[in-house]
Formats: sequence, C-alpha cells, structure tokens
Amino acid sequence: MAKKSDRIQAPRLWLVIAKSYRALSLLAERSIANTGLCLTDFTALEALLHKGPLTISEIQEKVRLASGSMTAAVDRLEKLGLVVRTSSPHDRRARVVELTLEGKRLAASCFERHAKDLEAIMSVLSEKEMEQLHGSLRKLGLTAAETLEELETRFGSGKEGATK
Repeated sequence: MAKKSDRIQAPRLWLVIAKSYRALSLLAERSIANTGLCLTDFTALEALLHKGPLTISEIQEKVRLASGSMTAAVDRLEKLGLVVRTSSPHDRRARVVELTLEGKRLAASCFERHAKDLEAIMSVLSEKEMEQLHGSLRKLGLTAAETLEELETRFGSGKEGATK
C-alpha cells in the first residue's frame, strides 16, 4: 500500500484555505446580521468609524463595493440619521460622508460586538498560531497580488483573453 506524502501539496492547502474562508466569511456575515445591519451598511459605518469622514468613492475603495451599492447604503444611513453629507473643502464637486453622534455610537457598538464574535471564533488558535497564520497568509497574499500584477502587465487584464 502506497503511503501518502506527509508534505501538504499546494492544491490541498488551497482547498483548506478556501473552505476556511467560506466558513469564516459566513460566520462573520451572521455576526454582522446580528447587529441589525446589512453587510453594506455595516462596512460603510465601520470605515467611517475607523477612517473618519470620507467621500463615497473613498468608502467604496476601502470596502470594495460597487458604486451603486455604496450610494444606496449612504442614502439609507442618512435617512436613519447615522451619517450626514457635507461639501468637501478640497473639491466642490465631492461630498464628504461623516458619522453623526448617533452613527458613531451605533457603529462603535456594532463593531465591538462583531469584534467579540470574531475573537470567539479565532480563540481556537493560540497567540503564536495567530501571529504565524497572519504572517503566512500576508506573505502568500502579497506574492499572489504581485504575480497577478505581473500577469496583467504581461498579458493584459485577462478580460480580452476570456472572450476570445
């Protein structure tokens, strides 16, 4: 009987990463839903809480959501009195989104609850394991991003090749 190699092969590692990400993502989304906010509203509030006043496009860039989704989220948050839009002092065309006092209170409360849920999920790892995993995933992600950038530079965005 042939013995499987003890070495973890790249496809197996990818599968573990993908399955872990999917399960963690679903738990994180459930945690956010338990705050009473939808994912888009939560991410917008969280960005404003931690980064301060931002334009819609800056929020969109931070949370990686489509322009329409972000505008709709800001509209909802504004109607709820959680954010206000003001004119940008640097660009007359831009509007800056800022948390109201109620928005700050709600965002801080929801983020604290979500952070506790994430801490509970991650508590299966020791402090050392968390540091190692963070370093390893960061290294892997940066390498993947560099490789992707090189491929896009060499072969284009890939969209053209997909349609040919």
